[in-house]
Amino acid sequence: MILTILLSLGMMALLFLAIWSATLTLPFKALIKSFPKDVQEKLSPRLDHLPISGKRVFGVMILILLVAAMLGLVVWGGIDGMRHDYNFGNFLLRFLIIFVGVKAFDIIVLDYFLLTKSRFFQHYFPETEGCAGWKDFGFNRKEQLKQCIAIPICCSALAGIFTIIG
Repeated sequence: MILTILLSLGMMALLFLAIWSATLTLPFKALIKSFPKDVQEKLSPRLDHLPISGKRVFGVMILILLVAAMLGLVVWGGIDGMRHDYNFGNFLLRFLIIFVGVKAFDIIVLDYFLLTKSRFFQHYFPETEGCAGWKDFGFNRKEQLKQCIAIPICCSALAGIFTIIG
């Protein structure tokens, strides 16, 4: 159980680092799709004219490394479960704890605190100052709901994979 919690905390830290890295380097325009619509509109002119630079290439490399680290944590959790003879239910519980924890972190810390309360993004994108979207907690409810529905499905698939190969 301790490893499961540590894996969940690791995933949360990596998610935050990915968001921070993407904010600092703006590697590609698709990353602002998770922002409120009015913020996307204010940022579009800036992103339309960004040249390909070492900073942006570095940002893509950092994001690739962070995603690989996240996948590594999932594999670590699976391999550890195989070593401890987990059954499907044990794997499912482990992956649900990890991914539901990360989703709660995403909603509470990233969407609520970072997006609507801290002015974190306005520091890096001053042209978005005053956008109403920064105060609209829940602007992405449909996307969050889709992800919440996908979590048990994906966790079941992971549990099945590690049960079969274990």
